[in-house]
Amino acid sequence: MLAARLLTGLRRLLALAAVAALAGCEAPPPPPEPRYGDAPSPTAVKVMRFAVHPLHNPQRLARAYQPLLDYLNWQVPGVMLELEASRDYAHYEEKIRRREPEFLLPNPWQSLEAIKLGYRVIAMAGEPADFRGIFIVRRDGAIRRPTDLKGKAVSYPSPTALAACIMPQWFLHNQGIDVMGDIDNRYVGSQESSIMNVYLGQTAAGATWPPPWRAFQKDHPAEAAALQVAWETPPLVNNSVMVRDDVPPAVADAVRQALLDLAATPQGTAILAGMETARFLPAADADYAAVRRFVDSFEGRVRKVEEHR
Repeated sequence: MLAARLLTGLRRLLALAAVAALAGCEAPPPPPEPRYGDAPSPTAVKVMRFAVHPLHNPQRLARAYQPLLDYLNWQVPGVMLELEASRDYAHYEEKIRRREPEFLLPNPWQSLEAIKLGYRVIAMAGEPADFRGIFIVRRDGAIRRPTDLKGKAVSYPSPTALAACIMPQWFLHNQGIDVMGDIDNRYVGSQESSIMNVYLGQTAAGATWPPPWRAFQKDHPAEAAALQVAWETPPLVNNSVMVRDDVPPAVADAVRQALLDLAATPQGTAILAGMETARFLPAADADYAAVRRFVDSFEGRVRKVEEHR
């Protein structure tokens, strides 16, 4: 009996010694490359939100962008970035007005609005040449020229979507169409909805831009086969990455550098491919001055950007 008690006591002492030894060990450093689906404990770091504008529906957006957030969380010490999706453009823009997210990935028009509210640009998300509007039509439809859209419905994600609405409407204006009188403009909430409205015959054409169209072709090949790109607009500066003015500069600089380095590794190029983005480029607020000039011309000749929200 005494021997059993002594044995039990010895086992307890050994267990306590093992726990103490583990507590005194430093945690191993994170691996140098991104690990998907794993991140530091939120109790040990400051949580910050990284809000991406509605390029896709929330589920598709998470699949595309969560690997980027996992990568950033291994590369940037002291914080944990959480991906935040929005149900539509209006919801996303309301978050910007309230200065809720610490980091943003907005479209260029939203970037201009965010600058007014204390955000600043730290990078550009993609090549400028990829930021252009495209019109999707059915292959078996009767739309051949832009003027064929007169009297018909055209779908867009939102009246504030620069590449997928404002630039296409400017294109139609330059083709001799009275955008506010000759066509039925339908703002349907997302890029995928704009495309699907065409497939389902609800609209004669749908405006979007290259990354969502490439994603749609991968996710819905049968539906995409019934559609085609009819026209495209000239390009403009691409989406930005922005940081709120109260984020510590060291954190903002670390995020910026991690984004710029992303294309240098195989893992990074895989993350970029999932987002349909070639690379992140250096950028600052001044790079979006051309967008302000474009929007001023658009508002002077076509409509106010937020008038039809």
